[in-house]
Amino acid sequence: MDRGVGAAVRPLPERDRKDLAIQALAGSETVSDLAARHGMSRKFVYQQTYKARAALDDAFSSATPDEEVLFELAVTKTWLRQVIVALPLICRGSYRGVMEFLRDLLGLPVSVGYVHDVLQAAARQASAVNAEQDLSGIRVGLHDEIFQGATPVLAGVDAQSTYCYLLAAEQHRDADTWGVHLLDAAERGLRPDYTIADAGRGLRAGQEAAWGDTPCHGDVFHIQCRCKGLADTLSRLATGATSRRKTLQAGIGRAGQRDPDGELVVQLELARHTEARASCLARDVRTLVQWLSHDVLALAGPDLATRRELFNFVVAELMAREPEDPRRIRPVRVALQNQRDDLLAFAGVLDAELAAIARAHAVPEPLVREACMLHRLPTTSPAYWQRWSGLRARMGGKFHVLFDAVRRAMADTPRSSSLVENLNSRLRTYFTLRRHLGGSYLDLLRFFLNHRRFVRSRHAERQGKSPRELMTGQGQNVVAQPLDERSDVAGEV
Repeated sequence: MDRGVGAAVRPLPERDRKDLAIQALAGSETVSDLAARHGMSRKFVYQQTYKARAALDDAFSSATPDEEVLFELAVTKTWLRQVIVALPLICRGSYRGVMEFLRDLLGLPVSVGYVHDVLQAAARQASAVNAEQDLSGIRVGLHDEIFQGATPVLAGVDAQSTYCYLLAAEQHRDADTWGVHLLDAAERGLRPDYTIADAGRGLRAGQEAAWGDTPCHGDVFHIQCRCKGLADTLSRLATGATSRRKTLQAGIGRAGQRDPDGELVVQLELARHTEARASCLARDVRTLVQWLSHDVLALAGPDLATRRELFNFVVAELMAREPEDPRRIRPVRVALQNQRDDLLAFAGVLDAELAAIARAHAVPEPLVREACMLHRLPTTSPAYWQRWSGLRARMGGKFHVLFDAVRRAMADTPRSSSLVENLNSRLRTYFTLRRHLGGSYLDLLRFFLNHRRFVRSRHAERQGKSPRELMTGQGQNVVAQPLDERSDVAGEV
């Protein structure tokens, strides 16, 4: 029987009141049944239900009306100049886009010349900050040449922090041009253990002239893309040969003759022979490219001597198949043959790191190599955990510390200059807004990208930090000074 309105109601804990309101909103039980089961009145159940519904309505409704003033800004000339600098860098706006923003939203007409003047002033400050940055903390440099139309842009990036220490548009990309920029970087403390770059002759000659014996490792990314392109091209040719054979075969069938034209039979036989050769060549080259990628150039792999033997085997097999399609296979084979030592240089660095780990933990080096090879397997596979358990049983208490040391050593051994390609993709959206790239504009971009914090990253240590913070290990304390109040162009604010 329902309890009266004036009946005494015993206190109900907060969690129970929440559960009661949720059950009432869900409608799984009647209010009378809920009241009876909890020993409460129906009025009490309705009260909790109203509270829960009000809370839900408040959570899903707009916090403030659209027309309510949230806050007010003190608009000064300094603030306007900050907006003019921020729009092209953060929003990738053009000069005229900045003009439209100020005109349409702030009712403030400015000229193209004024926007240009403000950005040039910011670029001068950025250039000064860039020139004062100490680069001595960079251990591995990544070099590449990117292009805006016909203009080469020389780029250099720190492999660890992604800090861009070189970004310069030049008329040439020869040894002298590279050498001058690398000497300038050396004056700011840049003395890497080694660099990674593609097979560009000017780049490598310039580094040798500027830095002497500093090694320049080969970039695995570019050669793998080139090999994959060869395999894909041969596969498409094989598919085309199959299509031609099927077309001829269907044509003979449509003729409806018991004894088809002898010429069609000859063409069909030739098409079958071409299909077989193209398919076999495509399959063999695809297999060789996969071996090269997964067994030779992979970070987790055998020692340097074994990799060299496997590399030579792949090159020899490509050479054996070169007569089948010399125009396509020969350039790739020659590139591999000429770059072998540079491409495998990372393996020598990793071998030294693994040997040091073995000495530090007093374990046989083959066990350390097994821990390295274990990283080739996905952690979701049963084989990974079987080998993991066996390795742990043999190492005992040293396993976890050693396994973490191997993982860190592999993470600190870069094989490619792909971070420069990543920089290229980030720069491309800015380059498309300009017909010509000036040195001051690139200085401003470099400053912006080096001091902009990563919102997200696959590397947890990079999230919320800028490349400069990652390189120096210091907080971001660079504050731009107020820009010059003077302006000689029309449209002064």
